[in-house]
Amino acid sequence: MAMSRFGRSNLKQSGKAIRSFMAERSTPLTEVGGSAMLSPSSLQTLAPCSNNTKTVPSIGQMNQLSYGLRGINTTPQHNFQQSAERIEEDSEAEFDDRRLPGLEATKPGEKPRVVVLGTGWASCRFLKGLDTSIYDVVCISPRNHMVFTPLLASTCVGTLEFRSVAEPISRIQSALSTAPNSLFYLAHCLRIDSDSHEVYCETVSNRGLPNEQGLPKEPYRFKVAYDKLVIAAGAEPLTFNIKGVKEHAFFLREVNNAQEIRKRLLLNLMKADNPGLPVEERKRLLHCVVVGGGPTGVEFSGELSDFIIKDVHEQYSHVKDDIHVTLIEANEILSSFDVGLREYATNQLTKCGVRLMRGIVKEVHEKKIVLNDGTDVIGIDQWMHVPSVEDVFAMGDCAEREGKFLVNLFNNIGKQNGGKAFSAKNINLGEPFVYKHLGSMASVGSYKALVDLRESKFAKGISHAGFVSWLIWRSAYLTRVISWRNRFYVAVNWATTLVFGRDDSRIG
Repeated sequence: MAMSRFGRSNLKQSGKAIRSFMAERSTPLTEVGGSAMLSPSSLQTLAPCSNNTKTVPSIGQMNQLSYGLRGINTTPQHNFQQSAERIEEDSEAEFDDRRLPGLEATKPGEKPRVVVLGTGWASCRFLKGLDTSIYDVVCISPRNHMVFTPLLASTCVGTLEFRSVAEPISRIQSALSTAPNSLFYLAHCLRIDSDSHEVYCETVSNRGLPNEQGLPKEPYRFKVAYDKLVIAAGAEPLTFNIKGVKEHAFFLREVNNAQEIRKRLLLNLMKADNPGLPVEERKRLLHCVVVGGGPTGVEFSGELSDFIIKDVHEQYSHVKDDIHVTLIEANEILSSFDVGLREYATNQLTKCGVRLMRGIVKEVHEKKIVLNDGTDVIGIDQWMHVPSVEDVFAMGDCAEREGKFLVNLFNNIGKQNGGKAFSAKNINLGEPFVYKHLGSMASVGSYKALVDLRESKFAKGISHAGFVSWLIWRSAYLTRVISWRNRFYVAVNWATTLVFGRDDSRIG
């Protein structure tokens, strides 16, 4: 299977190993996502994009759940800079210890507490619309901001600055910083006990940071009781066990990933200009390989080609003839788009100097990519509720419409006095969630883009490509940026890049 078919999430049930693949830009039943990776040694960028449809079966009773938040593996495969063995050896008694610090269950007369896991699109849309006059809200995530992922590729080459695509969670839901009982915790969720309505968490480690304030270096654990739980923990890129991916590549799905890609790109450009470097080594350092022909892979390839044509040729003229971009896809690029748009994208990328190659990645080595030439899921019903588990709901990462639907459902439940734990069994939930595809867009570089407004791959509808589509693409993304502050940042960054070019300073 090609790396372009990567899944997007890895949620596991303790003892039963149940995993959920909920993708960026998805609904509970459809996965359309994309991510990118960069090889540290040779600027080999792997940008898998999956187009998978999954059925959602029901699951049995879940008493103890273990979920991974965005960028964090599930227990025992987490990323706390502790050994997995230490966590595996922890006894259940430690988790059940009532002396753990944290928030106890709400008392009669207090507002019901909603606990939200994650700060992705779905959770942020949910937090933004939650009626805080009815609920107190606690958000738990190892990241205190939302990332506007459609524009993340632009930050890798300096078209946009990183802060332009990051929105602090406290600006999305002001109650987290102003209401006395609404809080944000920078932590990982280790386990969920659905019987006692508690989540068990571990704080983010302080290792590697100055310890002037006497903060503990080791992460510590705490618990939070909930009346309603929303799992929107994000997604974790899957490698399908392709050898060398984790060791020699980066994913493009977080701001820190984009920062590393930008550093590596500029580092290799400067290293390639050093005297005495063999020609073959220079060409290897400057060969960018993108794997996955979905929207993320195509847009990233377009950004790279624009950067090469407009900036590298001017600022790195000694190596301008040695830098190249190769896009590898197992089938057709942008397979969900109209045939005419796919052909336009192919011609445009080729015109911009992107080499298109059809193939399946078999292995990723330190200095090369080898091509191969010759599950269980967490079930949710139509109201985002996890069957057989009281008061637990789940949403896909970046599924903004899911968040909008679920927050309206929660506000309705709260108005019917169903916000407290175990009190919503007889509440009328209203109409179920129905997904409707609104269309797809992708930039292909050189002020060109694709706009496909068909409701499905085989339906008829409006599709257009060219400069006008590029204006529509930029306008649509600008309006979807969460805050006016970030809209201003994005607009100013675009204008600055247009007038002065991209900033190629390598910091850090």
